[in-house]
Amino acid sequence: MIKKISDKDKKDWQKFIYNNEKLENKDKEIQKDQKNLKKKSIDLHGYTLDNANKAINDFISKCFLEGVVNIKVITGKGSRSKNKEDPYLSTDLSILKYSVPNYIKNNSDLMKKIKELDFDSVNDISQGTFDILLKKKL
Repeated sequence: MIKKISDKDKKDWQKFIYNNEKLENKDKEIQKDQKNLKKKSIDLHGYTLDNANKAINDFISKCFLEGVVNIKVITGKGSRSKNKEDPYLSTDLSILKYSVPNYIKNNSDLMKKIKELDFDSVNDISQGTFDILLKKKL
């Protein structure tokens, strides 16, 4: 069905095209809010499983208290991990890429502070990072 454009719509369009006034940037407030968001990152390369879990626990708790909204966790892809050579270790959970998010997910105190954990990035074999969105401190 073809809808005919009314004369009023044509006039409004002509007025809009030839008007020299600048349009208000409606995204200005959104951009301003995004600039104020606190972001931090932590790099866990070279950490042992226990040290990485302790570090991420402390880091998330500290960020939550500071009002940080977004955390980027750098674990690496685990492609050079020597743990793959040990048949007694889990090929997934012995690599930080998988063990750190699993630790966070199973820690109820941490999960109370977390709004969202990006499991899509964790499961993506080409990614060595994932993001955590924290809740706002009350």
